[in-house]
Amino acid sequence: MVGSVAIGGGAPVSVQTMTKTDTADARATGEQIRQVSAAGADLVRVAVPNKKALEAFAIIVDESPLPVIADIHFDHRLALGAIERGAAKVRINPGNIGDDAKLGEVVQAASEAGIPIRVGVNAGSLEADLLEKYEHPTPQALCESALRNVERMQRLGCDNLVVSIKASDVRCTIEANRLFAAQSDRPLHLGVTEAGFGQAGTVGSAIGIGTLLADGIGDTLRVSLTDDPVKEVTVGRQILVSLGLLSGPRLVSCPTCGRCKVDLRAIADEVEEALQEIDAPIVVAVMGCEVNGPGEAREADVGIACGGQSAALFRHGEVVTRVRIDEAALALIDEIKSIVVSDAS
Repeated sequence: MVGSVAIGGGAPVSVQTMTKTDTADARATGEQIRQVSAAGADLVRVAVPNKKALEAFAIIVDESPLPVIADIHFDHRLALGAIERGAAKVRINPGNIGDDAKLGEVVQAASEAGIPIRVGVNAGSLEADLLEKYEHPTPQALCESALRNVERMQRLGCDNLVVSIKASDVRCTIEANRLFAAQSDRPLHLGVTEAGFGQAGTVGSAIGIGTLLADGIGDTLRVSLTDDPVKEVTVGRQILVSLGLLSGPRLVSCPTCGRCKVDLRAIADEVEEALQEIDAPIVVAVMGCEVNGPGEAREADVGIACGGQSAALFRHGEVVTRVRIDEAALALIDEIKSIVVSDAS
């Protein structure tokens, strides 16, 4: 349990993100947490790199609508301070925290507070002996490192663990997590580290995280983008919706061709924006051809198929009415809201 959020044990896959403000600025960090909470995040992680950040951490935790995870590197005293100030979980890399005495202090404090520890293994911080053995960060090396660190944590008395195994290489990340999952039932946090930004970062994260989730591997995720954390949450939730692991709206639209006589992208954008405020599991279609649209999107709950001057509004492939093109997006949005209200009642 991370606060009120369960990880593993058949619980729904949770979506995390990480604040990108200076943690010492409690006001800015708190505002960013509220933004990602509104976007649908389940958990939020905050970097605690120094004493100034630690001083603000208590305020951040107290005002946060989400359970706050403390991200700690190098200094075990910062982990102890974050636990004292109400961290719902701490994320550490045992390899850079120090010897067993220092790590043991963190384990004891977390145990007394009743909070879990996430053990992070990254390709960029692999143990020297494993690098020598495997020559570079292979999936086998990452898996061995994770198993080794889990054994170390257990030896020190920590059994309340979440494990993450990440690399910037998507295939390596997938294979390392598959290897670990075949040997351990520890809850896994999924992500492709340093995924980048824009389309490349989104695609890489979707492939890496989505492939593992489709395999039945993974209990919580973060999409790591060089972007607003709200975007990380949006992409993470969409991955879950696409795999049927999260209830929510899904928009399907045709790629358009020479038969399309309207600006379908503009209509789809307007509909997609409206769907941000809806949580219902409704499938919405925006099609650019009035001839084939209803048939191709028959499985959609509701949709529009656009002709030159008008659009057909349909439900499950059956035309309900026709509207002018300039009214198509609004008519579809109204129909969506009508269906959601009707289903709720």
